[in-house]
Amino acid sequence: MSGEQLIELTLEQTGDYEFRVRFDGTAIPDITTDETVPLGGEAGPNPGRLLVAAVANCLSASLLFALRKFKNAPDRLVTKARAMLERNEHGRLRVTRIQVELQLAEPTAALEHIERALAQFEDFCIVTESVRQGVTVDVSVRDATGAVVHTSHA
Repeated sequence: MSGEQLIELTLEQTGDYEFRVRFDGTAIPDITTDETVPLGGEAGPNPGRLLVAAVANCLSASLLFALRKFKNAPDRLVTKARAMLERNEHGRLRVTRIQVELQLAEPTAALEHIERALAQFEDFCIVTESVRQGVTVDVSVRDATGAVVHTSHA
């Protein structure tokens, strides 16, 4: 497939359930991951938290990209995310839903082509669109007035 890109990383166990994650071929600093108590010591985020952070971060960057594409210079964006964990038919915990709320610093009236940016930003998000193959991801965007200016449930 043309346009393929490769992401490589290495995990090295440094403690009981603690791992150092190295992002191979990059200058990105290593991070530590760990499981929550009672398995781990919470020395870093666990895989579930990393998944939620990846979805929220990707949506945030995608919204900024879409806004800037239409010559906007948005102020600070704040994103909150939460995930629901439920047990499946085998009693195993699974992430079943991720809710992400992005808070713009401006009212929508101050942003050029906001409708077009809101209509397309989720499609730019590699992680969210990949995760949506198995996990429901709900997205909402609020402007500076607190008004909900975009929602999607997929």
